[in-house]
Amino acid sequence: MAGVLDSVNQRTQLVGQNRLELLLFNLAGRQRYGINVFKVREVLPCPALTAVPRRNKYVRGIAYIRGQAISVIDLSLAIGGKAITDVSKSFIVIAEYNRSVQGFLVHGVERIININWEKILPPPKGTSGKQSYLTAITEIDNELIEILDVEKILEEISPSATTVTSQMDTQRIAADLGERIILIADDSAVARNQVKRALESLGVQMHVVNNGREALNFLQQTAQQCQQCITEKVGLLVSDIEMPEMDGYTLTAEIKSDPKLKQLHVILHTSLSGVFNQQMVQKVGANDFIAKFNPNELAESVQKWLLKA
Repeated sequence: MAGVLDSVNQRTQLVGQNRLELLLFNLAGRQRYGINVFKVREVLPCPALTAVPRRNKYVRGIAYIRGQAISVIDLSLAIGGKAITDVSKSFIVIAEYNRSVQGFLVHGVERIININWEKILPPPKGTSGKQSYLTAITEIDNELIEILDVEKILEEISPSATTVTSQMDTQRIAADLGERIILIADDSAVARNQVKRALESLGVQMHVVNNGREALNFLQQTAQQCQQCITEKVGLLVSDIEMPEMDGYTLTAEIKSDPKLKQLHVILHTSLSGVFNQQMVQKVGANDFIAKFNPNELAESVQKWLLKA
């Protein structure tokens, strides 16, 4: 256990070619879950929690860590399970999502594994109950590992604004796009809907896919209908980074290496905020990076890159 706790902070800097590292943990039962190490600041035994009046029912309290007050969310409760009972023998995973820092209360932390995104698969269709909080699944040691849709959990606790409030020239944006579409790739249903609601006010047409593999297949098929390059049909791509089967880095690299796709502007839109590696964005050739979720910044970036298309 000590080895896991000591190494997490260092390994958050690792970004591979369509690879990720998962920190495995469990909640109130035997099921194992995974969280991308790149989002984890540190893991530590749960300190004493301070109760907060009128707090959300999933927030067990506030932890004061290195001078910062961090809300601690019981992940088991948040996905409809039983509360983690003995907090004193539990751990908190301190992670950064969507421009903020949260503590996730977990029962136990196991180890870190390195895996290819191709082995991370979308959850079965028609999932409900606890399963509706899954964004992906994988298999390790002949056992199913569930990857939670943390963005959905956080949205239920503290909903994000999705309306564009800045003064945007929506008529010009729609005119610049014309009959072309904006392609959106994200594995989280919550994130897809946030992007759609934000961009609907711009009067643009959108096509939505669930991961990088689907996005690349769509672009390649669409490019076959183009005389010169993909920008005849698609104005730009707004893509998440963490996605099953193919991540946003690999998707961007594939686009930029394809003669018929390379002119497409790519905006990486991700919950990887404070720990984000800007060098990786430059390496794969992405045109812009926006941390989730600010509708004004997203709309402004869309307008900027449509003008340059």
